Amino acid sequence: MAKNLLIVESPAKAKTIEKYLGADFTVKSSFGHIRDLAKKNDAIAIDKDYEPVYVIPEDKKKVVTELKKLAKSAETVWLATDEDREGEAISWHLCEVLGLNPAETKRIVFHEITKDAILRAVQNPRTINENLVDAQQARRIIDRLVGFELSPLLWRKVSGGSSLSAGRVQSVAVRLIVEREEKITAFTPESSFRIRGEFTADDQGKAREFTAEMEKRLSEQGDAQTYLEACIGASFSVSDVQVKPSKRSPAAPFTTSTLQQEASRKLSFSVSRTMAVAQKLYESGAITYMRTDSVNLSDLALNQAKETIVSNYGEQYSHTRQFKTKNSSAQEAHEAIRPTDLTMPRLGDEDSPEGRLYRLIWLRTIASQMSEAQFEKTTVRIDVSTRDEDFVAKGEVMTFDGFLKVYNEGTDEEAGDEIEGLLPPLAVSQDLAMNRITATERFSKPPARFTEASLVREMEAKGIGRPSTYAPTISTIQKRGYVEKAEREGKERHFRVMVLEEGKVEQKQETEIIGREKGKLFPTDIGILVNAFLTEHFDTVMDYGFTARIEQEFDEIAAGSRERVKVIDEFYKPFHTDIEKTMEEAERVTGERDLGVDPKSGKKVIARMGRYGPMVQLGASDDEEKPRYAKLVGEVNLGTVTLEQALKLLSLPRTL
Repeated sequence: MAKNLLIVESPAKAKTIEKYLGADFTVKSSFGHIRDLAKKNDAIAIDKDYEPVYVIPEDKKKVVTELKKLAKSAETVWLATDEDREGEAISWHLCEVLGLNPAETKRIVFHEITKDAILRAVQNPRTINENLVDAQQARRIIDRLVGFELSPLLWRKVSGGSSLSAGRVQSVAVRLIVEREEKITAFTPESSFRIRGEFTADDQGKAREFTAEMEKRLSEQGDAQTYLEACIGASFSVSDVQVKPSKRSPAAPFTTSTLQQEASRKLSFSVSRTMAVAQKLYESGAITYMRTDSVNLSDLALNQAKETIVSNYGEQYSHTRQFKTKNSSAQEAHEAIRPTDLTMPRLGDEDSPEGRLYRLIWLRTIASQMSEAQFEKTTVRIDVSTRDEDFVAKGEVMTFDGFLKVYNEGTDEEAGDEIEGLLPPLAVSQDLAMNRITATERFSKPPARFTEASLVREMEAKGIGRPSTYAPTISTIQKRGYVEKAEREGKERHFRVMVLEEGKVEQKQETEIIGREKGKLFPTDIGILVNAFLTEHFDTVMDYGFTARIEQEFDEIAAGSRERVKVIDEFYKPFHTDIEKTMEEAERVTGERDLGVDPKSGKKVIARMGRYGPMVQLGASDDEEKPRYAKLVGEVNLGTVTLEQALKLLSLPRTL
């Protein structure tokens, strides 16, 4: 039997580490947590300083038996679970269940699973960090108390809520999505006319075409038409040319949230898929730990990056820089997500999920240590002899590609109408030929719906959750049916266009598709109803600032500056009072909405949440004749269904 037993939480991690340690070590996996809070309501002894009651699940009993046997025969037990709070808690539970003395049990942590990192960790063991364990337990206890007290309340007070449940962070995430949807629904688009001109300039006897735009948009069609008519017979000339150098810097190396966002944009990965693939890469030793909010890189990584860049692209492309972490409460890790070996640009099968995500991480890390991209930006103003408003043309020429040689960060923003490209050589007072001027009606846009990735960005900006909680939070709100990831076909919208060409203005109407959505997050009817109920009766718990402060308090527990019991007490007592008050006083909510009267029967038509979901109802329950019901289907929901749509649904099924 080996002298040393080293326990990790993952079989894949165990397999990788075993390669680096000699025959004196046996490496085993606990397969995650070996015990959890009891499922019953009294899993937390509130009157005993919120003492948690833990049990070993049935599927972990065999694992525990084996680990106990191995621990008993080993001279030294090493705990090598992940370096964050969850990993620290797993190690603490192992001590508790296996009967290990925390003062004698060696705890090691590492940011990457490489031979050097593992051997260095073994040479520098520590003991269990009780503060990190307390922070994890505080989160777990508060979240359990919220879930177990809110869920029965929802069952009784929300129509259709027989299987509803609620969570502290999840409920706030749903609120973000509901409020965004409310803004979109309430949004009224305003139209204006964008004026663009197409011009020709003489370039050494060669005609060169380019496009310019009037800076100001005109709100009325009449004003736009007047402008175009004023341009008939006008002369156009260059009034100003400005050429300025500009530069663009690379983005920082990946954190958990930026990796989730960029993998969504570039690889179309969901947040949970990104984390699952990253977990595999980490456990196989390919990348550093993937739950981090730090953008720091080690000296080893910086040196490796420089060597790789100089070797592949040349000295002029190298620019060593260290980024600063914006989040002052970053506690979970000490380095950004990066490949453990930057001399390896690709990994195995490049088309596999692991190969694609690894390549993205490698490119981002390398780009972060490359030179800025250099540009020459040209802005040209064009005078119109008959009007005061100028046209403006903008051009951009890249003079040095720098980091753009390997990587350009994606964006969640939709492409706009800006024109920026190459311009012909232009000089002040140079005359231009006008080919065409177009006035196109454009509409203001509502806020964009969240994708999983942009929701992570919003949660991070508001301090809601931490790197380890983003993916499970977003998965949970979808599994509970409060939010759905959906597609929308969009609908047609007409817009007006006026064109000045060959001395006359012509008008026409064109069509565009608006509201087309793919992979966006929509709140469901039950999600909207639950959010409204919780926001009304639990405004503190649903407050973004309060949720962020709780996260900061967990950080303070981890740092040893706050006591676990006090933090839980300050949260739970007012929360429990609100639960009791709401259970006693709140009315049952159905989301009922009066749609009007059926012209045939004269009966009232309403939309409401029923036992089996959102529905429309014809007639009242106290009428002699039993009311008729129809389930809402497709894109129609409680907030948008019309009387006409309801009557159509209530007419089904029909005999044809």
